[in-house]
Amino acid sequence: MSERYDVVIAGAGPAGAQCARDLAERGYEVLVLETEPEGTFPAQSNKSTGGTFPSMMGSFGIPDDVVMHYTDSVVLESPDENFQMTQPGAVLEFADFKRYLVRDGRDHGATYRFDSRVSQPIVENDEIAGVRYDGGEEVYADIVIDATGPAAPLAKALGVSDLERKRQAIGIEWEYEGVALDHPGYADLNDSMMLRLDHDLAPGGYAWIFHTGADTAKVGLCFIQNDKYGPDDDRVRIDDALTGWLDDDPRFAEATRIDDSQHRGSAHIQPPKQLSTDRFMAIGDTVPSIDPLWGQGIDKCMRSGRAAAVTADRCFTGRMDTSADEMTIYDMLWHRNVAPKAAMRLLMTHLIYYAPTERYNRFIRDLRRLSSDTLSSANAGNPLALAKLFHVGDIPLFRDFVAEHRELIGQLLPGPRSLLSD
Repeated sequence: MSERYDVVIAGAGPAGAQCARDLAERGYEVLVLETEPEGTFPAQSNKSTGGTFPSMMGSFGIPDDVVMHYTDSVVLESPDENFQMTQPGAVLEFADFKRYLVRDGRDHGATYRFDSRVSQPIVENDEIAGVRYDGGEEVYADIVIDATGPAAPLAKALGVSDLERKRQAIGIEWEYEGVALDHPGYADLNDSMMLRLDHDLAPGGYAWIFHTGADTAKVGLCFIQNDKYGPDDDRVRIDDALTGWLDDDPRFAEATRIDDSQHRGSAHIQPPKQLSTDRFMAIGDTVPSIDPLWGQGIDKCMRSGRAAAVTADRCFTGRMDTSADEMTIYDMLWHRNVAPKAAMRLLMTHLIYYAPTERYNRFIRDLRRLSSDTLSSANAGNPLALAKLFHVGDIPLFRDFVAEHRELIGQLLPGPRSLLSD
């Protein structure tokens, strides 16, 4: 007899594990299939800076014991300027965080099967009916969820995902001790998360220092592929860029790398093609969303997992209906709760990392002149707040950006159904 569950989830990352937690708590039979072996989980997928804000911790009941260090502020840094704002945060021990989600899901009744790579959907009567994994193994479900990240084998096979190896964010991070967190000439980074905008360090992207307690910090950088700055996906180049920063920045003069602390990852920065279809939803980095400045990948993944759980619960309640029409509840929740004003924020992300390095100095000075509320509103896609950060001298920058991104802008602004109206 074939195995059958209410919901099968491919992937035990933050999105998949949170969705499983919520569904199991509601009493549904849930199976999570995870590629990695349980004994080393998460090894390949331990890739996040793990920086988040208290709203995420409180919303999802995350315990203090997965937090490396609580921070008090966020610092934005350019080559010659810095801006510090009060913003409580938490730097997670990402592996402990992911293992907690699995453990809590199991405590509520979710079934986890590790070392189980999902390969393709089982399609019956033109609808997904289950998944194949580990070659010939099969499992069936009323709803299937792809939470595998950019790999997206199920979403791609169903025509839901069109993720491409372009406009990717490619990141690397190491953990260091002996970091001079209050070095003369720089902002005090004790109890802070710092993001630096500087194409000389991170072409097309950004770098960061996240204080993790005492004199330790997570240190990393991210390339964002674009036509102007971003290099090709090349691990040697990003490793060399991080090494160069560590060699040149005096804050790391006495720092030493903590063993076995390397994290790598990638995410797509492009609009989602589709989010759901009959009996199927794509969540987390399978349909990625990003905040222009803060990223907030963890929060976005958790929110999408919860939106999928709410949708499944709605489809199972009363008259059983897992049709594409009912699954659009998830699309609505995604655009409202996960990525509101998605198109505007995505365009902002591309524009921010398109600007030349010298423009970042003025951007930081403007932030010091304005209130921190302006930055928060701008990050949320508020056009009035955005207007305060632009100057007449930016017109040539806008003109060049539009000329080089016509295809992208056309994707994001398709007409009256533009995501700008979300």
